[in-house]
Amino acid sequence: MKNLIKSGKPAYGVSVQFPSAEIVEMIGELDFDWVMLDAEHGSITPDNIGPMIMAAEIRGITPIVRPEKNDPAVINKYLDRGAMGVQVPHVNTADEARAVVEACLYYPGGMRGLGGGRMADFGWGAPTSEYVQDANREMLVCVQIEDIAAVENLDEILEVPGIDVFFIGPTDLAQSMGHPGDNGHPDVQKVVKETFDRIHAAGHASGTPSAAEQAIKNTEAGIQYHYTHIPTFMSSYGRQFMETVGRI
Repeated sequence: MKNLIKSGKPAYGVSVQFPSAEIVEMIGELDFDWVMLDAEHGSITPDNIGPMIMAAEIRGITPIVRPEKNDPAVINKYLDRGAMGVQVPHVNTADEARAVVEACLYYPGGMRGLGGGRMADFGWGAPTSEYVQDANREMLVCVQIEDIAAVENLDEILEVPGIDVFFIGPTDLAQSMGHPGDNGHPDVQKVVKETFDRIHAAGHASGTPSAAEQAIKNTEAGIQYHYTHIPTFMSSYGRQFMETVGRI
């Protein structure tokens, strides 16, 4: 996942909001690159995320967690269960961005608490010094730019080292601009485009959610980090099925 981003290639995933290792397995079988395990919205917790992470590992896709909030104690619980990256919501200042990096990376990149939640985290007996280097190298750090305050502070946020992806959340951004539920409002679209341009001009990778058709356009625009929501994923074929059998 991180290598794809670093090489300039797109990475496609699906976000899941409820605990289901079986759903993660299915996503992996469909050749997606990653799965976003959404603990901010839905019912995923540190207590039930473990089997989902293991399912992702078995199917060869990268498990990225969206924690409830930007809190090192919360983030650490998910990382110690094997998540290979985070997508942290509502990062509005450079200090908040630095806090994400500090929580995700071990020294010298950060100050993540050094304790193994799973034996596999430590490479089944590999020296801790090797594990720390491997974990820092592989950890994907993504921050969400989804408030107008974050847009206003974007230049400072983009200067924070250790962040791999800057993700634009259009729904919350629209709400923070006074247009809840209207992501397509011209003012919102203007800010979204300008924000992507600023991220790319600074040489950073960007991300945003979208359906397949929009994901193609987003990829052509230089966006690398993509996912669709599992309800959209399921309803799309469900609607097609019902139309085909003549029920819609």
